[in-house]
Amino acid sequence: MTDRETIEPCREYLTESFAALVAKAVSSGWPEHDVALALTELAEALVVKVSARIIIEGSLQSQLASERLKN
Repeated sequence: MTDRETIEPCREYLTESFAALVAKAVSSGWPEHDVALALTELAEALVVKVSARIIIEGSLQSQLASERLKN
């Protein structure tokens, strides 16, 4: 997993855009709690997508390594 030293610069990079996104949604009439929930759900979907890709890539790498060992 990612450690704090690598995630913190990414968090800092995203903070301003994230705050602007929240402010835009709230100013468009969405309650802040709905915005927070929607963003949480979107983040969870991204985590699932990225995790699935990592699992698939890891599985493929394992299969390739196994095939190399057989030859």
